[in-house]
Amino acid sequence: MVLQTEKRYYTPEEYLELEEKAEYKNEYRDGEIIPMTGGTTNHNKIAGNCYKKFPLKVEEQDYEIYFGDVRLWISRYRLYTYPDLMVVKGKPIYEGSGTTTIVNPLLSRSA
Repeated sequence: MVLQTEKRYYTPEEYLELEEKAEYKNEYRDGEIIPMTGGTTNHNKIAGNCYKKFPLKVEEQDYEIYFGDVRLWISRYRLYTYPDLMVVKGKPIYEGSGTTTIVNPLLSRSA
């Protein structure tokens, strides 16, 4: 016999509150909280190489590069995630009053 459990959905505010206290990182996907898997050394090398190779100036335009620990909010998809690499043109725009969640990436990539 298989027991069915109800799936719990969270608001973005509930997720952020839980994430602040969490010992490990979690993603938020349209109400669901999904634990992120641990990284591998190979994965870390790939992300580091991408970071090293990306030019900080492209046609005299400044870019900021973030990886791993900076959270991204994509409101259209109700998604909080921690991309391996995120590129912001100019200054980052943050969600709320803190500096932990960016909302204006030009590019983000998870391996």
